[in-house]
Amino acid sequence: MSDKITLEALKAHLWKASDILRGSLDAQEYRQPVMTILFLKRLNDTFEENVTKLVAEGNSPKKAEQKFRHKFFVPDTARWSVLSEASSNLGEIIDNVCRDIEKEVPTLEGVLTNTKYNDKKKYPDDKLRKLVAHFNELPLQNKNLEKEDLFGDAYEYLLETFADETKKKGGEFFTPREIVQLLVNITKPKEAMKISDPTCGSGGMLVVSRRYVADHKGDVNNLVLEGQESNYGNLGMCKMNLVLHGLEDFGIEYGDTLADPKLVESGKLKQYDRVLANFPFSMDWDNGSASKDPYNRFAYGIPPAKDKADYAFILHMLASLNEKGQAGIVCSQGVLFRGGEEGKIRKNMILGDKENNLQGDCIEAIIALPQKMFWGTSIPACIMVLNKNKPAKRKNKILFIYGAKDFAEGKNRNKLREEDIKKIVTAFDKFEDIDKYCHVADITELKENEFNLNVPRYVDISEPEEEIDIQEAYDSLKESYSEQDKLRKLVEADLKGLNIKL
Repeated sequence: MSDKITLEALKAHLWKASDILRGSLDAQEYRQPVMTILFLKRLNDTFEENVTKLVAEGNSPKKAEQKFRHKFFVPDTARWSVLSEASSNLGEIIDNVCRDIEKEVPTLEGVLTNTKYNDKKKYPDDKLRKLVAHFNELPLQNKNLEKEDLFGDAYEYLLETFADETKKKGGEFFTPREIVQLLVNITKPKEAMKISDPTCGSGGMLVVSRRYVADHKGDVNNLVLEGQESNYGNLGMCKMNLVLHGLEDFGIEYGDTLADPKLVESGKLKQYDRVLANFPFSMDWDNGSASKDPYNRFAYGIPPAKDKADYAFILHMLASLNEKGQAGIVCSQGVLFRGGEEGKIRKNMILGDKENNLQGDCIEAIIALPQKMFWGTSIPACIMVLNKNKPAKRKNKILFIYGAKDFAEGKNRNKLREEDIKKIVTAFDKFEDIDKYCHVADITELKENEFNLNVPRYVDISEPEEEIDIQEAYDSLKESYSEQDKLRKLVEADLKGLNIKL
């Protein structure tokens, strides 16, 4: 190809790749082979491109290849030509290629082999051959792309497409990109920070955090990016997403964050400068051993087990912040006003408890979001911003923002526009009252509301009543009656002329 590949061209190519398997498989099933074959082609092309550069600099082909041994090395048995030249048993060959790459690249362990393609009923040779041939049409080296980070953007598009098609399942692995952008713009990560997403899905929070640092001229190589994910398929998508966005050093662990946190060090939770997350809303959890939690995550209170794991996640994230840490967490709005143990937890997070060594004043802001923002749920959501080191101006205060009215309506879900994100972020940064939009509540007001944090309690969202000119309304009504009287007399005259009696 003589022309550079644009984002639109790459997106169209990815859409056609999905078309090959649509109909024979549902979106939940065909997303994996499309993503795997795409990943293998991209990995192969960039590996060969880098080897070619090193050979041009005077290295032997063997030495050039060895320089990638500890990064994303692609052995001879797993090169793209092995797939493109195969005529039969393609599923088995794909399985072997995936296995051989994972042997060489420990970072990718379990990423490619979590789906078995040697199942001719589900993945017949002709479909897989068409998929490989389709990706064979497009060279995916960096030199072929309009810009190097284009591929990461295209992969995000593919993730969003699958989320849109799977509807209910989509919210499990992909947080809408504008919500991620909002969280990142609010928390403003910087170089040298440690950033975590303990329910990381496909890794969007980490990707956008890194991009934000790069856009603000920070050193992206001086970041710690870590996460945990309980769904093995999502874990694979996350690692692929990070690699395709150019990340080489990251730590993504597999497991249940509440039952078995893996982001630990010397028997304690790792401490982060930023925690960004969109946890599963209103999930059941086993709180039976929470009072003896080895990480002391539930000192503020033990959340109910049935449909109420929300505060278990929130408290885990609070416990994962260092002394200057800040968290942006997507929650259901139920966490703002539900009573019982959750109400006590809110109170403790706001007031603290010196006897039990609980830090108070942990909540910095609550942002109400529009309805229908997420796939698979119509539950109204909000963002809770936690901060263990509030600026003096914000001490013992919480900012409430009502961002629920500003959005673009969509078919499957509503979306925040760029101007909506900017409006929220500007209000957060200024931390001042704006009529009908946001309000800074002090501790006295929070106590008066019994620590109910529902945004409309603090922000007047009522529409102003239209003023009525009484005299004008009276004159208009009088004129209306006069017109009706004239009309009545005309009708009576006509009826009389026709000799019709009422």
